[in-house]
Amino acid sequence: MLYWFLKRFLLGPWLRILFRPWCDGEENIPEDGAAILVSNHLSFSDSIFLPLVLKRRATFLAKSDYFTGTGIKGALTRLFFGGTGQVPIDRSGGKASEAALSTGLRILNEGHLLGLYPEGTRSPDGSLYRGKTGAARMALEAEVVVVPVAMIGTYEAQPTGHVLPRLRRIGVRFGKPLDLSRYYGMAEDRFVLRSVTDEIMYDLMQLSGQRYSDIYAAAAKKQLREDHGRIPEQSDGTHPDDRAEQQA
Repeated sequence: MLYWFLKRFLLGPWLRILFRPWCDGEENIPEDGAAILVSNHLSFSDSIFLPLVLKRRATFLAKSDYFTGTGIKGALTRLFFGGTGQVPIDRSGGKASEAALSTGLRILNEGHLLGLYPEGTRSPDGSLYRGKTGAARMALEAEVVVVPVAMIGTYEAQPTGHVLPRLRRIGVRFGKPLDLSRYYGMAEDRFVLRSVTDEIMYDLMQLSGQRYSDIYAAAAKKQLREDHGRIPEQSDGTHPDDRAEQQA
């Protein structure tokens, strides 16, 4: 109930007035049943504006740090992320990645929309980076369609280091669902997973118009720190996560 209260009454109306979000291709989202929404990840605010334009509720996998804070700020953060349809996952790799996979599959098996960012972390410069294979693996194991989603303007509205977004129009573009049925039963084949992931990232590049860089976003952030000494903190006040490739 908190999800719909935030969306329809507390935050949603103000966000619509201030940012005038536009939406294109919403007919590509299945009216019912499980599906994965795979989106580029430009800003902290992606997880606010994407659910805002959806008629259905979508559940996103969010890093567990957002749910472990202490004090009043920690409680408010947990309330916000829980209320906006996000569930915590541990992104430390190894067994944690398998736990994240299980969480995503549970959401899909319950017939819900699952939102994922295959880049794994926010883009440091507005480019689109190499995708991780977790989304592809979930899609093949759950045998569901994948809908590519391009967030437009969120990087300019709230780039890395900015707590409050700048007022500008935000767009969300949904591509045609990807039918991956020819790959069902092949979720353990790493070459298939890479091929499917690259297909997803190509569609995101076409939808968003972003420049594509065939390295992981975490590696790009690490390189920026080495080149410039540091890069700005994220809007949540933490330094970017530059861990090695994680599947989810």
